[in-house]
Amino acid sequence: MNFSDLHSRLAHAEALILKGEFQEAESSVLAVMEEISGLDGSDEAIRVQVEELRAAALISQSRLAYRRGEYEEALRQSRAALVVAESNNLALLKAQALNATGAAYLRLSDLELAFSFLKQALEINEDLGIEEEVARNLVNIGNIHYHTSDYPAALEYYKNSLFHYEKCNAKDGLATCITNIGLVYYNLSDLSLGLEYLLKAMALYEELGSNNGMAGSYHNIGLVYSDLKDNQKAMEYFRKAENINLQTGNKAWLAINYDSLGSVQTDPGEALEYYKKSLKINEEIGSKENAACNLTNIGWDLYKNYSDYENSIKYSLRALQLYEKTGVKEGVGRSMCNIGVIYSLKDFKGYDAKKAEHYLYESLKISRELGSKKEEHESCKWIANFFKRHERWREAFEYLELALSLEKELQGVETKKQLVQLDLQRQAAESEKKIAVESAKAQVSMELLHRTLPNSIADRLMQGEESIADHFHSASILFADVVGFTQLSVKLSPSTVLGFMNFIFERFDSIASKYECERIKTIGDGYMAVCGAPVANPHHVELIARMALEMMHDIRLPEDLAKSLPAGTRFRLRIGLHCGEVTAGLIGTGKLAYDIYGDAVNTASRMESHGEAGRIQVSSDFVSAAEGTSLIFTPRGEMEIKGKGMMKTYFLEG
Repeated sequence: MNFSDLHSRLAHAEALILKGEFQEAESSVLAVMEEISGLDGSDEAIRVQVEELRAAALISQSRLAYRRGEYEEALRQSRAALVVAESNNLALLKAQALNATGAAYLRLSDLELAFSFLKQALEINEDLGIEEEVARNLVNIGNIHYHTSDYPAALEYYKNSLFHYEKCNAKDGLATCITNIGLVYYNLSDLSLGLEYLLKAMALYEELGSNNGMAGSYHNIGLVYSDLKDNQKAMEYFRKAENINLQTGNKAWLAINYDSLGSVQTDPGEALEYYKKSLKINEEIGSKENAACNLTNIGWDLYKNYSDYENSIKYSLRALQLYEKTGVKEGVGRSMCNIGVIYSLKDFKGYDAKKAEHYLYESLKISRELGSKKEEHESCKWIANFFKRHERWREAFEYLELALSLEKELQGVETKKQLVQLDLQRQAAESEKKIAVESAKAQVSMELLHRTLPNSIADRLMQGEESIADHFHSASILFADVVGFTQLSVKLSPSTVLGFMNFIFERFDSIASKYECERIKTIGDGYMAVCGAPVANPHHVELIARMALEMMHDIRLPEDLAKSLPAGTRFRLRIGLHCGEVTAGLIGTGKLAYDIYGDAVNTASRMESHGEAGRIQVSSDFVSAAEGTSLIFTPRGEMEIKGKGMMKTYFLEG
């Protein structure tokens, strides 16, 4: 079994999940699970690899269910992954399973358990030092604060997450953070800044080709337009989101789309149809809090406003039951207030003053327990109206005064909210500046790595590989020396020597790049290159031969360099080529260098040192490997090669 291939298939499935291509992702994950299901676990090394794959596949299934809005299923899969990861001491996978479990509990409205699992995941990932995983944990913890309307704390976590995602250049994560920051500003009533961030996120999702991200962006932008009372524009964005979610089968987002579409309908029949569609999906996927929200919208915003009090009380009572099951006290309090108001209406057949008073007082009690001045103001206002209708003037006046007092407090809160908003804007500006600086530093580091190391090696290093060592069954090595330059250099100025070597080696690097070869190092006036490593290439023999032939062309020095050299100075190269097995990898811990090792390297070096000026000497192995190409060789005969004995060598002519 090729475990590497199975891990690649899971990685591909993860990419599909991010794009919202759920059906294909599910097929890939299930295929991996099926392939490992019947494996014999008697070999310990194989057993551990199988369990690692099993945990990873379960996490992918959890993420897939989560993206579809199937939160109970997401929780079941993540808990199963956690058991496997813990049993086999798989730290990274344990952290991923903890994160997925916490995210599922958050969606199922169990905030205490959500925080517990997410905190454990964060501690493990911080110890492991994995930037992207730390960032993912921070986003989810920020979501808990967002869920409880603690926007400054949510923003702090989102900005911290943004910093980590920026460091590892994880664009999907960046888009998520930018979206969440936009939603914070939206909830702080800064619609302009909220929209700005949401549009930035949408551009990123479009670049990534993420259907899921695009659907979320369209919906969030629709919310902003809805708040701006531009219902036509809001509906346009909600419909775009709906179309994508219908294609991808993302039930959770589809339910949210339908609820939002219901809120912007002018026709009550159409509004009810959308609310009921949303309710049906939320009941299917077990999203109790969202279902309670649907019931509230139907009972209060729709039936109550159109004086259908029988249906209004029915849906409001159902909403209360769900809010009580999920433990969302704010929803419980709001539902009780709604129910109390409906029972207080004398033209309602089920009018019951006693029940009305009970529910309104319970609503007030909960709002005070939560410290929600807004909800307390709402309850006091409705209680005052209730007493006014029943001509209980003293109590009506008492609660009216309370409502007015709370209104003044809320105006103060709004002022504070605006101040918080300004402070958040300032912090965001500072954060963006910091991110820009860190991004610039990361860019410089990336450029330096790519200039110092082969591109493929620099990329692997940037992706977190620390120990890079590869074996290549066949590669070609070139050694070149500028004949006579060492003796001449003692008579030249340091600037002339450096200028000459820079010019020559820059020309050689250009030729190497042209023929898919890689410069390994320079030593004095010596130059070493390889073809077929660090990226394998079946044509390495012919390509490095063509590089050597082009290096032999006359070198025309710039006029300023030519003038600095003694009159009549000519340069000739001596080049040696050989091919064979090599080991290649990074050496060093502080200052890194990429190098190649093996007997083939030593032989290529001997081909150069025992060669002739102006000629390209190659081994018989190189000639054999070049069979079938158009390369032309002439025998040099047998000669004693230091450390190798008698060897048959050839000159490459063209």
